[in-house]
Amino acid sequence: MFIYVVKPGDSLYTIGQKYAVSIDMIRLVNGLVSPEIVPGQALLIHTFIYIVQPGDSLHQIAQMAYVSLDRLMSANPGLDPDNLLPGMEVVIPEHPDYVASTLGYTYITGSEDDQEIIRNYAPYATYYPFFEYHFSSDGSLSQLDDLEAIETAWTVETAPLATITNLTPTGFSSDLTHQMLHDSSSRQTLIDNIYRLVSTRGYAGVHIDFERIPAEDRDRFSTFLSELKERLEQKELLLTIAVPPKTSEDIPWQKGYDYGAIGSVVDFMLIMAYDWHHSGSVPGPIAPIEQVRQTIEFCLTRVSRQKILLGIPLYGYDWTVPYNPETVATAISNQNAVELAISHGAPIQYSKKFESPYFNYVDQIGQRHVVWFEDSRSIAEKNKLIKEYGLLGLGAWQLSLGFAQGPWLLVEFFKVRNVV
Repeated sequence: MFIYVVKPGDSLYTIGQKYAVSIDMIRLVNGLVSPEIVPGQALLIHTFIYIVQPGDSLHQIAQMAYVSLDRLMSANPGLDPDNLLPGMEVVIPEHPDYVASTLGYTYITGSEDDQEIIRNYAPYATYYPFFEYHFSSDGSLSQLDDLEAIETAWTVETAPLATITNLTPTGFSSDLTHQMLHDSSSRQTLIDNIYRLVSTRGYAGVHIDFERIPAEDRDRFSTFLSELKERLEQKELLLTIAVPPKTSEDIPWQKGYDYGAIGSVVDFMLIMAYDWHHSGSVPGPIAPIEQVRQTIEFCLTRVSRQKILLGIPLYGYDWTVPYNPETVATAISNQNAVELAISHGAPIQYSKKFESPYFNYVDQIGQRHVVWFEDSRSIAEKNKLIKEYGLLGLGAWQLSLGFAQGPWLLVEFFKVRNVV
């Protein structure tokens, strides 16, 4: 596999001819609904043989294939780097077997769509956190039509997790969590209800997604997790959690999360390493690489690397420009972002500083837009960080958004851990 960036004048036909790969395969791997492409678009080329093009060097080929130069040369012992000629074949070595746990958030609708998504992504998933149960201030839980989804997950050898959130009709609620944590009766009722839910419905465990925990509730939240873990251990059920990305203890809205205390209790934690720019912010990259790196390094000072999953966004945002703080950006899947660029003939740019793609376009009423999203290049860079820091694996928000390149890219970097 290697990543090819479309150049002006390229077509799927000419790219296929260059690398002896069929147009149908290129479209399948990249989820292309039409043969149209735009300059700057990143295409995954699924092949183990790279055909040298004019101006290529082994160093450039190694970068495109995300392998080291040494490994590329070892896989091609008869090749002279100083005598690389167009048309020569270069073997692309497979990536080493790095066993990783993977997690894919899945919205549960109670329809057959749930089961289809679970089956389709099963070869690439270790855990499925089903979204979502939410709690009330008295500790009671909402309901979810999830029994068939749970059964399907186990059938395809993946582990379903019940996601519990503090989500309300107006968003994630600090007040709701505060009320529950400060009422011992409600807190114990919630723990009892979570235990009863996961143990009777057949879940492998629970996934906690309590967002916007205020600093004053930091210790109470850690204590709640410790008490919940003690209860779940009675039946060897998992306790997992999603946490916001922290690069220090100095950011007020993140102080409610004690990485060290949380990491000592849970079986693993997913860092939601995204939304540095979001629907209510100025335009910019969703998951800039340096901030992602910094939050990994901060987390590693407090949590075992084998308890850390790196969160990967399968989405971006479409902002109108110039930026107006009263205007909310529109969320857009990575796949739809590329299709939007193609529909407007908008060349895709790539920021090496942020390791993130973006493009500009003008809509039908003359309004200018900028879209930042993720593609195979930006996600490959995050996969490299997972291996560099020896993390447990990665998790994606969320599977119904779709990202055709994702599964192909995943298996190039990792061997997915099986739960059986």
